[in-house]
Amino acid sequence: MIKIHNTLTQQKETFTPIEPGKVRMYVCGMTVYDYCHLGHARVLVAFDVITRYLRNRGYDVTYVRNITDIDDKILRRAEENGEPFTELTERMIIAMREDEAKLGVLPPSAEPRATDYIAEIIAMINTLIESDHAYAADNGDVYFSVESFENYGKLSKKKLEDLLAGARIDVQEAKRSPADFALWKAVGEGEVSWPSPWGNGRPGWHIECSAMSTHCLGDTFDIHGGGPDLMFPHHENEIAQSECATGHRFVNTWMHAGAIRVNKEKMSKSLGNFFTIREILETYPPEVVRFFLVSSHYRSQVDYSEDNLAEAGRSLARLYHALRGIEPMRSEDVPETEHDQRFVELMNDDFNCPGAISVLHGLANDINQHRREGREDEARQAARVMIRLGDILGILQQNPDAFFQAGTGGELTAEDIEAKIQARADARKAKDFAGADRIRDELAEQGIILDDSREGTSWRRS
Repeated sequence: MIKIHNTLTQQKETFTPIEPGKVRMYVCGMTVYDYCHLGHARVLVAFDVITRYLRNRGYDVTYVRNITDIDDKILRRAEENGEPFTELTERMIIAMREDEAKLGVLPPSAEPRATDYIAEIIAMINTLIESDHAYAADNGDVYFSVESFENYGKLSKKKLEDLLAGARIDVQEAKRSPADFALWKAVGEGEVSWPSPWGNGRPGWHIECSAMSTHCLGDTFDIHGGGPDLMFPHHENEIAQSECATGHRFVNTWMHAGAIRVNKEKMSKSLGNFFTIREILETYPPEVVRFFLVSSHYRSQVDYSEDNLAEAGRSLARLYHALRGIEPMRSEDVPETEHDQRFVELMNDDFNCPGAISVLHGLANDINQHRREGREDEARQAARVMIRLGDILGILQQNPDAFFQAGTGGELTAEDIEAKIQARADARKAKDFAGADRIRDELAEQGIILDDSREGTSWRRS
């Protein structure tokens, strides 16, 4: 039985999907005006692992992750760049998919874009107005009436009276209450807009996700996820408008990934500690970055630092070291083991990835011991189990030599290294041992470690 911590109830609950054997999950995606950053990577990887595990346990998972492709930030950035907003969003969507592919993130089942759901958004707003949960203001905006939803604040545990205390209404807004939020925004002549019963305008951010999620997954679905910063007001507002529009419970289980901190400080452009995924991948191999993110429980806070990335690289390298030079047994020849059972037990407990990784390290220890004691079949079997379980986490699928030889740009190429290894072999053959040692030392200074064996010399990056 899988247990998941439900943000709504703040308890671990046995996961029971609405439809047996099927899981419907929605995760808030990116607003595509810039490259994805480390916080996005945290959410992308966390829900990729969750999806992989649910599918491994036999569930048919429909994973929907939206794209917000119309937004004030998008329009401002496009204007700064002097380009149509559609060109900006298309370029950023391509970049997002490149980044997630490098991190081993599988594509979602569906990736709806807000601009493709304008009709559904307008229809949902109409329903809310007709049921007195929303109102059209004199300035052409449409607002959701927060006071019309009795349970507002149930996700974030915020009280409406506290939100209203001291709150002010901007003089340019026509809200009835400071807590009300925009469903539709009127725009001026010549601005990007769509026609509506209330005049030309654009959808508010919150209504997009309600319209897309219910259209793709139904009025009620199993899991809704996202980053920690979305719990309030975004997810709180999604609940209010969705349940008022459909008359049904919106989501059964709410999941929120933990925040990213950089050297124990909040990641922020103003602090100069803001990193995009592609900036990080210029320094660290993608699988090391993924392993770093997977090594923490999805709900825990992650501290990004050079020391922590380096430690993740060393930990992953220990796993690949165990697999190096071994031919794993065929998958069909390896039955379920106690390691499989322990892995499932841990992952069933709210997707305990740190515990699952400890199982992989236990397998690595077993492989090394089997090989020391000459039990090659046992080592090959353990290697297959390790690769099988690693796949659920999206790791350990490379050839070990390829992992150790992978560069991050700017280093010696594989061809350069092989040429130096040959030069060293030629020096040793000519009994120029000082020259051979000099080549080894030169390579070591550039982070290249040579491993000599009866089969020849292999190499890896330190």
